[in-house]
Amino acid sequence: MIQHRSILKVADNSGAKSLSVIHIFGGSKRRYGFLGDVLNCVVKEASPIGQVKNGEIVKVILVRTRKEHGRSDGSYIRFSDNAGVIIDNPKDKNPKATRIFGPIAREVKDKGFNKIASMAEEVL
Repeated sequence: MIQHRSILKVADNSGAKSLSVIHIFGGSKRRYGFLGDVLNCVVKEASPIGQVKNGEIVKVILVRTRKEHGRSDGSYIRFSDNAGVIIDNPKDKNPKATRIFGPIAREVKDKGFNKIASMAEEVL
């Protein structure tokens, strides 16, 4: 459950280190983002040699959340941090980076982000 101004870690090698959420796509009254949602974020901290720079506005897919997410089989999934992967645009669904770090949720693959799921170390 991610909301406006939440801080996210970056789970890829695009050069960004932390992100701040400025918008959750899916309607004007949408208050929270969950696993697999697309967010608009601003880069708060970035590496000087990375692809993205400080202050840049990027689209991000949410791959890990600390808030547990209930699945249709009755199980729950929860991670130890809030993390996202920077994408080019929501229509192509391609990541900007070349590597994905850490596990990602199965909901990301279910929403059509197959390239991110195939690059990840583990899909839970």
